Order: sequence, then structure tokens, then C-alpha cells
Amino acid sequence: MPLTKIQSLGITDGTIVNADINASAAIAGTKLTGVGKVLQVVSTTLTTHFSGASSSFADVTGLSVSITPSSASNKILVLCDQKCSADGYAKTRILRGSTAVYVGTAPSSRIPANWMMFGYTVPYTHLLVPSATSTFLDSPATTSSTTYKLQYQTGATFYLNTNASGADDANHASMASSITVMEIAV
Repeated sequence: MPLTKIQSLGITDGTIVNADINASAAIAGTKLTGVGKVLQVVSTTLTTHFSGASSSFADVTGLSVSITPSSASNKILVLCDQKCSADGYAKTRILRGSTAVYVGTAPSSRIPANWMMFGYTVPYTHLLVPSATSTFLDSPATTSSTTYKLQYQTGATFYLNTNASGADDANHASMASSITVMEIAV
């Protein structure tokens, strides 16, 4: 008896169930197309301490990542985790190239940012290191290499991955911060 070839159009929905598929069966990644597919992931982690003083926004050295989208219509999912402290007020923002993204609109004299704190000089209150996590979907509309980076602004000293006291003892921690970007198919 000759073997009959089954045409894919002849298979009705629900005919093949998970139990019918071999456990080692794999689907090629090129066959998994469509909206929502993660096309690439790029990440950077800063484990060293950073400190700086700048009354205008300045780059946090070592906390930037670049990605080249494969289509201008695709989105970039940005995840930024930062461990910050300051001797006074401090703000951070994320830039795509030279454009601040995921910041508030600025009424009056307020400055657009995505995180802010005010460290008091009362003993120990300025030693706290709040974790700020930003997650947002960006639309860079380009296929050129695109850099995302963290910037800070402060009226005193800004600290990343350590507390404002700078103490080096067992009561204090050394932390890490990161930026991860993922290209999402649209």
C-alpha cells in the first residue's frame, strides 16, 4: 500500500495534540515569527561603585548598552535597575542617544526624570540606598545602533552601588546595577 502524503490544509484544528508530538521535536526559531517575539537581548551590569557631583545631567560611567534593531517598527523593552544614594537631592533619567525617555512632563520649574530622592543629613537617613527599577517599552523607530544610558543630576554627591557614607565595613553593602534592552517584534 503506497504512503499517502498529508497536506497541511487537510489537518483540522485539534487533530494533533501535545501528546502526539515527540518530546524531542523542535521548531526552528525562524518559524516562530510574529508580534511579541524577543529578537535579541543586550545587557550590561555595573558592579563597581560610582560617585559624582553634577548640577546638570551627567553620564553614569559604565552603565550604557547599545542595540541595533532589525526593523524600524520594532519596539525596545528597557529594564533598568539602579541602587542609588545621595548626600542631598538626586535625580536620574535614561537616555536613548541624546533623548530622555520614560520621564515625566515638566510643569513649572520641575525637571523631567524617572527617579528622585532627597538624602537628609540627619544621622543614617542619607545612608539608605533605594532601588529604582524602570521598565518601559520604547519606540526608537530606527535600524541604526541605539545606545541607552543612565544619567544623574545632584546638588551634592550622587552614589551608585554604595551608600552615601562610603563606609567600608560589615554593616554596609556593595551592590550592582544594570540596564537590559530587548528587541520585540511588532
